[in-house]
Amino acid sequence: MAPKKTKKAPAKGFDIKKVDSTKSADALKKKGGKGAAATGKPSSSALFAPRPRIAGIGQDLPPKRELNRYVRWPKYIRLQRQRRILYKRLKVPPSINQFTQTLDRNTAAQLLRLGEKYAPETKAAKRERLLAAAKAKVEGGKADAPKKPYTLKYGLNHITALVEQKKASLVIIAHDVDPIELVVWLPALCRKMGVPYCIIKGKSRLGKLVGKKTATAVAFTTIAPAVCYKSRMRLCFRLSFNTLFKGPLILWL
Repeated sequence: MAPKKTKKAPAKGFDIKKVDSTKSADALKKKGGKGAAATGKPSSSALFAPRPRIAGIGQDLPPKRELNRYVRWPKYIRLQRQRRILYKRLKVPPSINQFTQTLDRNTAAQLLRLGEKYAPETKAAKRERLLAAAKAKVEGGKADAPKKPYTLKYGLNHITALVEQKKASLVIIAHDVDPIELVVWLPALCRKMGVPYCIIKGKSRLGKLVGKKTATAVAFTTIAPAVCYKSRMRLCFRLSFNTLFKGPLILWL
């Protein structure tokens, strides 16, 4: 015999009914009813009702503020700005003020073109020259060994030694060396030893001549005799900086 079916006793408490949301939404669409499923917006009876933004001062959208004074700028930028303010507010000594008197654009361009012809030789070129000299020495001096080319000298200690020995014929100093104490004494040394010098804008331009990022100063030791305007240029620099440049060295600005 088949077992008898028994009715389950109803659970005590509230009855929980399962509602299919998709069926109710489809029913609303068919009826054309308005609701959350039909309009795509939450109903007004939602727990978190939308609140429109108020674009006003002190409301949802605050006014735009200038935030430059709140920015933590890098240290080198802070130093640049502090130095500029100090130069404006304080008395600038003559030894520092002389670096504001630089060569004009045309003369500086002509001087840089001359310096490009005397760039230091590369490692490959130096190796070839030394090999040729060794080969000529082995052969007994039959072939003329290549001579060492005239090149620019760089490096502050090297240039100082050349000026003290009066071997430098022209010294070019950059105006934006930082700290300025590195080269603040070099013009005085050049005047004392009678070596022509000039101050040019841009330590990066001097560095480009010698294959470096920057250079505080470069020096010519020997200039080829074929350069016809070398004596005129040295005389111009001697008059502009060595002789007639004593005025800015007395005045405090």
